[in-house]
Amino acid sequence: MKAILPLFLALALFSLVLAGCSSSDSSDQTKESGRTIQHAMGQSIVPTHPKRVVVLTNEGLEACLALGVKPVGAVKGFTGHPWYPHLAKELTGVTVVGTESQPDLETIASLKPDLIIGNKMRQEKVYEQLSAIAPTVFAETLRGDWKVNFSLYAKALNKEKEGNKVLKEYEQKVAEVRKNAGDLLNQKVSMVRFLSGETRLYQLDSFSGVILKDVGFQRPPLQNKNSFAVTITKEQIPQADGDIIFYFTYDTGDKKGNKQEETFLSDPLWANLQAVKNHRAFKVDDVIWNTAGGVKAAFLMLDQLNSYISKIKAQTT
Repeated sequence: MKAILPLFLALALFSLVLAGCSSSDSSDQTKESGRTIQHAMGQSIVPTHPKRVVVLTNEGLEACLALGVKPVGAVKGFTGHPWYPHLAKELTGVTVVGTESQPDLETIASLKPDLIIGNKMRQEKVYEQLSAIAPTVFAETLRGDWKVNFSLYAKALNKEKEGNKVLKEYEQKVAEVRKNAGDLLNQKVSMVRFLSGETRLYQLDSFSGVILKDVGFQRPPLQNKNSFAVTITKEQIPQADGDIIFYFTYDTGDKKGNKQEETFLSDPLWANLQAVKNHRAFKVDDVIWNTAGGVKAAFLMLDQLNSYISKIKAQTT
């Protein structure tokens, strides 16, 4: 009996060691479970099904909503109070976490996110701090082709199937607008934006530039370049001409953007533009045609563009 007891104790101790190893292995597997996402800052292991998402760009916010994900926190719109009008109804209860250029790290941490979505162009300096709060995925830049960022966000959210469906619906909408435009696609479309003390002509690598290209419109030579935008002075107003002009104004409430618009539109050089004389110069919504920069704005811009196409066609009948 005395010989059996030490053997029994040894077996019991061995079982406890195995149990401990098993428990440790299980814990490590849980800790390491998820998916590895390659992004602008390298790679991050993100949850398979993130439930508490914080998003640090407005176009990223639109992507989340389009994919059926309501974030727990998001940066406010540049001109929203705090959200852009076309998103406000979907964002009840979402916490504001600062702005794109100055995310509020303390508020973000208090939300206990399990995934943070941001952008290298905006938040590279605080990437390490964000990563210490939760797995963080950054898109590279914020320029024209919103679809590149959208696909990354869909992957990070484990919503690639839903994302592909949204992109297919976008292509279908583009085809509808293209069909309605018909021969108008031979027209050169100029994109003009007024800001505080500055006027820009938007080129191909801009939000509206990508959508116009997708539809098939031509652009004036100065705007038909794979760049973002070029700034013009009042003396250079003739460079803004095209067969059709769409112009929009960025104003944060200080009236400086509106003042810039008034100064240009009251100039005789503007009145002499061919598009203006032909009643083909249209003021459009800056948020939808430029500032929001996301998938929901893209669909709305296509709808609005389609309406202007119909209006222009009616002028010639």
